[in-house]
Amino acid sequence: MAYWIRFAHAGKSQIGTLEADTISVHSGELFADARPTGVSLPLSAVKLLTPVIPGKLIGLWNNFHERAKAEGLSKPEHPLYFIKPDTCYLAEGETIRRPAGYAGKIVFEGELGVVIGKTCRGVSAAEAGAYIFGYTCVNDVTARDILKCDPSFVQWSRAKGYDSFGPFGPGIRTEVDPSSLSVRVLVNGAEKQNYPVADMFYGPHEIVSRLSHDMTLNPGDIISCGTSSGAGPILAGDSVQVVIDGVGTLTNPVA
Repeated sequence: MAYWIRFAHAGKSQIGTLEADTISVHSGELFADARPTGVSLPLSAVKLLTPVIPGKLIGLWNNFHERAKAEGLSKPEHPLYFIKPDTCYLAEGETIRRPAGYAGKIVFEGELGVVIGKTCRGVSAAEAGAYIFGYTCVNDVTARDILKCDPSFVQWSRAKGYDSFGPFGPGIRTEVDPSSLSVRVLVNGAEKQNYPVADMFYGPHEIVSRLSHDMTLNPGDIISCGTSSGAGPILAGDSVQVVIDGVGTLTNPVA
């Protein structure tokens, strides 16, 4: 089990594994030939970046029994999803920003992110694990009042795609059993969400399989598995943490 991070040091982007507060610097590419250089750095000496730069970040909706029951929904026949643009990605510690001209509600949604490690197309659920590199924390930030502001069209991409609305990281945990995980969200230290990954309609392997029949999944792509009950508003001055024990803690202030 390793915890991979990407970071800026000495004017360049590098990769490595993190243990406690020490980084083992690696050369090569994360999904191909990453190998240790023998160099170690203290975490305090670097700036954390998003652990990968996904070609696409796919987010699921209505993927939890508890939330579906509360909202009068049923299990969809196929995972329901949208895609967030690469301009919304945000690293650990960076600031979630209110869109200019938008005065409505901004909502956090703590989620488990699946990181694809190999080109994946048309695979079965039994095969999907071989294409998953690891898992990360995601905050699927949403401008809630934008979603249905036009009655003719639900605006998923706009509401969820504003700059800074895609925090994920800080790193990627490999070789973890996602069914054993729970997702928590703390706002200013107060717990707002706490739900088990096992409550999903479609678990990570099934999600990867189903989506791989819709589109090619590439190394570095992230699938955010959806959120359960408890997602709520965030305001300027807040600090939001997505905590998945065994995966990591993603912290972002709000402006």
